[in-house]
Amino acid sequence: MVPKKILLYDTTLRDGVQGEEISFSLEDKLKIVRKLDNLGVNYIEDGWPGSNPKDILFFREVRKLSLRNTEITAFGSTRHKNKNCNNDPNLKAIINSKAKVAAIFGKSWDFHVKNALGATLDENLAMISETLKWLKSKGMEVIFDAEHFFEGFIANKGYALKTLKKAVEAGVVNITLCDTNGAMLPDQVGDIVKEVKKLITVPLGIHAHNDSDTAVANSIAAVQMGCILVQGTINGYGERCGNASLCSVIPNLKLKLGYNCISDKNLKKLTGVCRYVDDIANLIPNNKQPFVGHSAFAHKGGVHVSAVGKNTRTYEHIEPGLVGNERRFLISELSGRSAILSKAKEFNISFRNELESKKLLKKVKELEHSGYQYEEADGSLELLMKKAVGKHRTFFKLKGFRTIISKDQKGVLKSEARVKLSVRGKEETMVAEGDGPVNALDTALRSALERFYPEVKEVNLYDFKVRVVNAAKGTKAKVRVIIESRDKKDTWGTVGVSENIIEASWQALVDSIEYKLLKEE
Repeated sequence: MVPKKILLYDTTLRDGVQGEEISFSLEDKLKIVRKLDNLGVNYIEDGWPGSNPKDILFFREVRKLSLRNTEITAFGSTRHKNKNCNNDPNLKAIINSKAKVAAIFGKSWDFHVKNALGATLDENLAMISETLKWLKSKGMEVIFDAEHFFEGFIANKGYALKTLKKAVEAGVVNITLCDTNGAMLPDQVGDIVKEVKKLITVPLGIHAHNDSDTAVANSIAAVQMGCILVQGTINGYGERCGNASLCSVIPNLKLKLGYNCISDKNLKKLTGVCRYVDDIANLIPNNKQPFVGHSAFAHKGGVHVSAVGKNTRTYEHIEPGLVGNERRFLISELSGRSAILSKAKEFNISFRNELESKKLLKKVKELEHSGYQYEEADGSLELLMKKAVGKHRTFFKLKGFRTIISKDQKGVLKSEARVKLSVRGKEETMVAEGDGPVNALDTALRSALERFYPEVKEVNLYDFKVRVVNAAKGTKAKVRVIIESRDKKDTWGTVGVSENIIEASWQALVDSIEYKLLKEE
């Protein structure tokens, strides 16, 4: 029996950008469209053509792309209550977008009709009917988004169903039931979808928001009760608490329930797509995100690591490679020798004897006790391991550094760093300014090394975190600095700890550069 086909409808570029701190340029949007098409998404809602110049330009440019799997969808509302369809500028903009599909939202909750729309119940029904019929008469495939449907159904079932029946009469291809406020729980969604399915012949979809932290669960419940289309966003972007995350919806539907939504091959692209979109949005990825997060298959406790080493099913609900993720073993003061051995295998490092691995484990626990943490600092951990087995070499030695911060009468801050190194038997001194002392120090260090090691030009500092280790000591407390660095191929973390934030930063910067140089060797 062929698994039931579920259509994926992505609204990252429309509903997603309504989320706080989310903004995409025109080129960003086009890049994301290519990625989503390659992932196998059926519909991409690209914006509201009449709302802003960027979206108008986008619909012109997106037509130039050769898309294989996706139908570009224009979003909009039912006609204005005081206009007819022919002179409604938003509807004309949808037609002018040249999109083949239109997704139109209309009010299905009588409370919203009266209080938000300021219309009568009959006026709203006419607006729904006329808008959907008009767009269909223009040759468009039309999806009706029944906004606030679940609350509307609970408050006034008869009226909520009337809005859907108007959509059926208009000839829409799908009616998507929206939990716009994110207020519902899975059993409510499931029961209501089941009842609607008996009364409405048009295929149903689900659009869930995450205000109750149930958007993914609600989407799955809706599918189980008969919905064949799921709307959501990459990484759960969206207004307020976000939308249903397709990054969780897709693997749950495919791997747990056996629905046909994307191919096995495309499923392996999922983690890469999610991190790619985060990168374009300039957001730090949520490491705790299920399936695709950096921590989703990370094991720290000694018992866990030992068990996973014997059989991964002991602490993993799926094989991480199915969604393009990877297993990670974290080293900390909770680790046992099995964790050290697993991590060494990951780094392609072999211990010469059991005593060597035990000494390293003891060293790690001592460093963790003093404030170091290696869960986000694989680069520093690998260097530490290589030093333990004699596979590390020194590329440069510090002769000294100095940082100067000054502020003039106008309040202008200036930062300068001077670094003196011994590199390949030669003394190299470099002075640099920067946006703060750490940036100046980083610039001076790289500049001093570039003549000897041109590859350091490829390293970019991607993230910089400072944590207080022992807060009770106030301004005398130790700080832990974690730096995330990238080059053209990889990402790695390094760590430094000191009572002096500049010294802690220097340790992490040096590890970052040394990791890159050892990697290139």
